[in-house]
Amino acid sequence: MLVSENEVYKYAIDTKDGEKGILKELYFDDEHWAIRYLVIDTHKWLPGRKVLISPISIEHTNHETESFSVSLTSQEVSESPDIDTNQPISRKHEMDVNRHFSWPYYWVGTGAWGNGMYPRPFMADDLPDANSSLRSSNEDEENHLRSTKEVAGYHIQATDGEIGHVKDFIFDEETWQLRYFIVDTKNWFSGKEVLLSTKWIHDINWQDRTVIVDVTKEDIDQAPEYRLNEPITRQFEEDLHTHYGKTGYWKF
Repeated sequence: MLVSENEVYKYAIDTKDGEKGILKELYFDDEHWAIRYLVIDTHKWLPGRKVLISPISIEHTNHETESFSVSLTSQEVSESPDIDTNQPISRKHEMDVNRHFSWPYYWVGTGAWGNGMYPRPFMADDLPDANSSLRSSNEDEENHLRSTKEVAGYHIQATDGEIGHVKDFIFDEETWQLRYFIVDTKNWFSGKEVLLSTKWIHDINWQDRTVIVDVTKEDIDQAPEYRLNEPITRQFEEDLHTHYGKTGYWKF
């Protein structure tokens, strides 16, 4: 099922023993375009603290009650490493967080999630020993993590000029892959909202806050309109990809 970040923003995070946090933002990597962490505000429970939760720990999503149930205790969450979301998250910090929760390293393997395409519970072979050479060799590696809060508002640069800006994000709640950016074109042409696949991104200029895509302004302007209250069906996705002359991700 495809959902937008705005749909799940401020969903409650329910621990195994009943403590609750609130979803504040998402962190994704700009290589696999997968959501790696949910940033959780622990609210009244642990005032002033924010923690990272991996999709690996999510057991159930309930859109009716607007909540995620996680396989973590309140003690595990409260004892997790501190995180400053105003600073870049280093690979070393990621490794500390993943080891604390016994999550496998998603960056070890050939798939989007280690050796697979789906976030999955801990398996002993996925997590290297704390003193292994893999740990030391990866600590300084660039991790490509970006916040959705950071990218919201970035300008869209088509092959023939600027059109629109990033308004929101669409992700697959099974694989936690970012499938689309929602682009608001209200200051250009028709002024509607459309979808652009993350696979059509040629580059991102972080300094200029620009997403560069390999489609034209006319393609974007004439694309099927995205409407917030209507579900994204496979037929809509097929029509979208046909319009842009692109092959759907589901065919790979």
